[in-house]
Amino acid sequence: MVKKRIIQILIVLFILAPLVALAILWGNNGKTYTRDGYYFDTYVSITVYSMKDLDLLEGCMEMCEKYDNSLGRLNLGEMTMINQQAYAGVDVSDDTYYLFERALEFCDETNGAVDITIAPLLDIWGFTHDAKGNTLTDRKPSDLEIRQALKKVNYKKVKLYEGNRVKINESGVQVDLGFIAKGFVADKLKEYLVENNVESAIISLGGNVVVIGSKPDGSDYKIGIKDPDNPEGIIDSISVSNKSVVTSGTYERFVEYDGVKYHHILNTNNGYPVKTDVKSVTIISDSSLEGDALSTICLILGEEKSKDILEKYNAQAIFY
Repeated sequence: MVKKRIIQILIVLFILAPLVALAILWGNNGKTYTRDGYYFDTYVSITVYSMKDLDLLEGCMEMCEKYDNSLGRLNLGEMTMINQQAYAGVDVSDDTYYLFERALEFCDETNGAVDITIAPLLDIWGFTHDAKGNTLTDRKPSDLEIRQALKKVNYKKVKLYEGNRVKINESGVQVDLGFIAKGFVADKLKEYLVENNVESAIISLGGNVVVIGSKPDGSDYKIGIKDPDNPEGIIDSISVSNKSVVTSGTYERFVEYDGVKYHHILNTNNGYPVKTDVKSVTIISDSSLEGDALSTICLILGEEKSKDILEKYNAQAIFY
């Protein structure tokens, strides 16, 4: 397992495209072509190296919009239907059903340290945004509110049935797949590009980066790692090819109440931001879905307790 005590959010060093635009940039090997936008509550960009792959970028953006609509809790898609029709259950797409299967796998693996029914806690802490980008609250929750929300956090209340049916067996339980969804989408984007014979590309969904193959000259991609104590600085970089690189950190998403910052990775036992000896963790793996889940899990568990699960999923980790 790779070990370094330096990390933060990942960026691709030479992608500088403006938001929601097609940019033609000069990389180390000539022109690159980038399409970007804002989905999954984060900045998304896809870069290819060949003019013949240009039309595929629009297909990638269409996929992002589709998954953003179907997986977002407040976007009137499948996730919304599941949360609104608890006892009845909902027949979902193959993709959504598979995502639930994998998410529940990690819930079981960690005995609920990550839990897909954490939505009520995210809401009362102010980490949930409506369609207009507004948070659902602007104040710190009381101890009573946290205890009440915790009563609805139990992934075992979510059941999967034949025919792609997802059902919640208790009123008020709400699902949120945020700890795994972006990784899943990144994998789907990679699959789409590879099926269309793309040999070199970069997919960036916020802290989730997937690179396809190597650069056209055969060299590795360099993924920059920003300094968690200095958002303007890059403290290190890693060289990878055909890998997923995902970072989670306590610094990257937070709310501030009365001058105190509270990060978004919540303890499913007490309802407060998890206390951990890890400020951020970067996962290098073949699957971005697994990397997404593991980055959160390893941050919660800490370095020593993460060794077994990293070995199980054949992933490398860089801890700060």
